[in-house]
Amino acid sequence: MSTGRFITLEGIEGAGKSTAARFVAEHLRGLGHTVLATREPGGTPLAERIRALVLERGPEPVTPVTETLLMFAARALHVTNVIAPALVRGEWVVCDRFTDATRAYQGSGRGVDPALIESLAHAVHGALNPHLTLLLDLPVTEGLRRARERSGVASDRFEAEAVSFFEKVRAGYRGIADAEPARVRTIDALRPLPEVQAQVLAALRPLTRGAA
Repeated sequence: MSTGRFITLEGIEGAGKSTAARFVAEHLRGLGHTVLATREPGGTPLAERIRALVLERGPEPVTPVTETLLMFAARALHVTNVIAPALVRGEWVVCDRFTDATRAYQGSGRGVDPALIESLAHAVHGALNPHLTLLLDLPVTEGLRRARERSGVASDRFEAEAVSFFEKVRAGYRGIADAEPARVRTIDALRPLPEVQAQVLAALRPLTRGAA
């Protein structure tokens, strides 16, 4: 049985995370690994219901702290019921977003206290952190153009945010990458798809080479 690995994909709206996540999962399966592909917020039936609440553009205000707590409630379900058991089984987990998203969106974007975020992260997943994070980075205006071209309108609470919000989120992500270069590999998502995939493969190679 292979040793389980935890890979996450991060980035602003329109960066191509979902496409890259499918590519990573297919590549790993081609190498003979058992792969669990999942996403956040979500990944379990109850966590998906929380996702719907978080993304809904309803009349009731949602404070940044409330949003953060909802994200971690969904993450607690996801880690306990899906991610941790899969890793114990020796599977490779490929997850579209994880705690770095909370650090970037709720921390840098919303201004939630980083100490609160880290305290919740410790409570929810302790020492369980990604072995590798792929940060798909591109200018905010291009990411939003792609996202809105895909959906037709600003379809959820996040896509409806102003460019200035996403500039803060992007800066937050880049700060994480600068602080943890061994874990976070930045992918130039502005490049054509074959070049993006080549960067992804290069980032995966050290991890797959060392796997049993």
